[in-house]
Amino acid sequence: MLTLFSEHGYFATSVQDISSESGVSVGSIYHHFGDKEGIARSLYHALSDQMSSRISWISARQGTAHDQCREIVKTLFEMAEEEPLVMDFMLYAKHKEFLPEEKSICSSKPFELMRTIVAAGMESGEIRRMDVMVASTSLFGGPIRMIVARLDDVLQAPLPHYLDEVWECAWKSVAT
Repeated sequence: MLTLFSEHGYFATSVQDISSESGVSVGSIYHHFGDKEGIARSLYHALSDQMSSRISWISARQGTAHDQCREIVKTLFEMAEEEPLVMDFMLYAKHKEFLPEEKSICSSKPFELMRTIVAAGMESGEIRRMDVMVASTSLFGGPIRMIVARLDDVLQAPLPHYLDEVWECAWKSVAT
């Protein structure tokens, strides 16, 4: 499913394509998921939960907002290299077009967790006071754009090659 949605797009993927790719009957797919939207919703939730778990794990193990945010960027870079289809589906797919009742990716649980870490960094004095969305976008927007550039084959070197430089720019934009 992930491969089909990422490589062909949601609208160009049929339930028959999913059946052929997965080896599961069309009837079983409809019985379990209801329809193609149900498949996409299940995939979106599973990947969002996976990303949320990683962010929560990082948050629990890193002490400062600086270290938590840097580790999140590092993890996102690693995911883009190791699981490009996941990042493709999470960042490229226009989920609101085929999952209109779902939150947009920027309002999803992983991004809420990232904003919570940024807000805590403001409370602790590590991050200067500003709108949380501005600070979060400053910290994570550039790294996410680098991921998109890598997925588009604009960057030739793996993302970890750029981590220190990207992180330094991101952190300087918000640090006190």
